Amino acid sequence: MICSNCGTENEAGRKFCGECASPLAALCPTCGTPNPPTVKFCGECAAALTGAAAGPALTAPRPGVSAAPAPAPLAERRLVSILFADLVGFTPFAE
Repeated sequence: MICSNCGTENEAGRKFCGECASPLAALCPTCGTPNPPTVKFCGECAAALTGAAAGPALTAPRPGVSAAPAPAPLAERRLVSILFADLVGFTPFAE
């Protein structure tokens, strides 16, 4: 794996560069898939790679930028199942 910071070739499976100690991959906190340290979302499950579990390269604030927390989302998506049933002869039974 080639380090995106210094360009040094590293052995497969390493987590940090042997030359500059930069992270070589960020593990997804949801599915555990390794991702390049420069991406913001997992390529396997699309989970956000920011936060404490993403590693120091993704959580370190840039100079001049405050590290304020992100605002809470306004909406939430959920997977739901809906069942519609039509019972034969239910109207006379209900009366």
